[in-house]
Amino acid sequence: MLEHGEGIPEPGDWVQPIVKENLSERAYADLRAALMRGHLRPGERLRLRPMSKRFGISATPMREALLRLVSEKALTLDARNSVVVPRLTLAQLQEIRSIRMDLEARAAAAAALAASEEEIDALAAIQTEISECQAAGNFQRAVDLNTEFHLTFCRMARLPVLCDIVEGLWVRCGPILSHLYDEGLPDWEPHPHIRLIAALRARDPEEARDACREDIERGGRGLLVHVREANGE
Repeated sequence: MLEHGEGIPEPGDWVQPIVKENLSERAYADLRAALMRGHLRPGERLRLRPMSKRFGISATPMREALLRLVSEKALTLDARNSVVVPRLTLAQLQEIRSIRMDLEARAAAAAALAASEEEIDALAAIQTEISECQAAGNFQRAVDLNTEFHLTFCRMARLPVLCDIVEGLWVRCGPILSHLYDEGLPDWEPHPHIRLIAALRARDPEEARDACREDIERGGRGLLVHVREANGE
């Protein structure tokens, strides 16, 4: 069912040999995280044997993990039944952005009432590292940390069902995140992440909600431009 050809790129840092039980579950989780954080690119083929070798597991659990992601529409099967990282259409990206603005803003508002000071400090530390990476031109790391920032404040909301849905949205849009800075760094002061952290410390749900919505609306414009150009839309 899955293509067995060679030619997959060299493994990235996100690939770790799997040594514990429940190999399919571990492979699924690692692939899902790789999609979410932009380590896999649209159009990339995930061939069974090379992927099994990279993870250090047999073909059966690897196949199970890949097909589970296909069933969730995080991956697709092409005309040759090869597993492929899908390409987003502009309409799909706009829908994902709209849903994220609603759900993540709700999570930010809830986090303003539920988060501990230690959690807010940890979120602020992530933002500090994002700024350092941007200043150093390490945009791949900045993209990774931006994903972590958003998922972290969603977890702080104590809304696990909402958080699961948000993670699924990040899995769908993650493969294009390498283009987050295609339009350069947004010219805003203060950064909405800074606004969000301040709102969490002030226990201000409405300010946290507004900061989150601004971040998603303005910060993702480079992704919209990329998808329009990639699809000729």
